[in-house]
Amino acid sequence: MSETTINTPAGTPFVEVTREFDATPAQLFRVVTDRDLVAQWLGPRDLDATIEEYDVRPGGKYRYIHRDDQGEYAFHGVFHTVEQDKLIIQTFEWEGAPGEVCLEKMTLESTGSGVRLHQRSVFPSVSARDQSIEYGMESGINDSMDRLAELLAKES
Repeated sequence: MSETTINTPAGTPFVEVTREFDATPAQLFRVVTDRDLVAQWLGPRDLDATIEEYDVRPGGKYRYIHRDDQGEYAFHGVFHTVEQDKLIIQTFEWEGAPGEVCLEKMTLESTGSGVRLHQRSVFPSVSARDQSIEYGMESGINDSMDRLAELLAKES
């Protein structure tokens, strides 16, 4: 299994995530866009996820909630560009920091032996990005990517 690479260059509002999966672009696209499957891999392992809305199309909206013993953490956004098996561009906002909207671009690229997922998030400021890192964003990304790989292995 491939490792997740998370790049958070100091002094920039960017987060880049790269991971290779043993799947085709079509298989990965299905697992990242199917509401029922998203609920199985999105977020840290120690949180329960509820997908309230997940309409993957240009102009479609999404909202999901993660829960643990200490509370709820809700996120929402809008899908702007969706190209089957290739590209998703969306906004992302944690409801705990209203107005701090990120722009995210996810590309899926065939590698010949699988598929490479590359996601770039642009935060509204360096401090907003740094705050997300402090809140545990990296461990949540790592858990999500590992869970995604596990689900793809079961779905193949």
